[in-house]
Amino acid sequence: MPITLFTFDRPDDTDWTIVNDGVMGGRSVGRVAVEGGVLRFTGTLVTQGGGFTLTRAPRRADLTGTTALELRVRGSGRRFEVELDDGTRGYGRSVSRRASFPTTAEWTVVRVPYSALRSTIFGRTVDAPPIDLARICSVGLYMADRQDGGFVLEVDWIRAVGDRE
Repeated sequence: MPITLFTFDRPDDTDWTIVNDGVMGGRSVGRVAVEGGVLRFTGTLVTQGGGFTLTRAPRRADLTGTTALELRVRGSGRRFEVELDDGTRGYGRSVSRRASFPTTAEWTVVRVPYSALRSTIFGRTVDAPPIDLARICSVGLYMADRQDGGFVLEVDWIRAVGDRE
């Protein structure tokens, strides 16, 4: 049975924050808004000096028994990344578990298997224990596709699913 993480029509579905690459000297700018039951992540990616922007929200969840995330999205044709955070730390830093997904101008359901998540710290692959699905504490969306310019991602919902859904 699917586990719904976000439908963007509940008060706690609007707690999304932005982190831009300015934390490391970059000039990318991201914006996030939740309106009309849709999350809208927009901005401009600048690869010189950084090259990322992300939006993230807290979400405590036990996803044990599921094998993938599904997101209903539409966008500007660029690739985005989804992140699940279980609180794992390595080398004194948070370990990011991310995988990319495509977008088109039409609403599409994309499936991101947990097996596609790669463990990174500041974008560099690291050895880390497998993700602890019982301890999910946040979900994030990244724009970091190494292409300068504007982007748009709209998300209708995010859920965790098993193999048979």
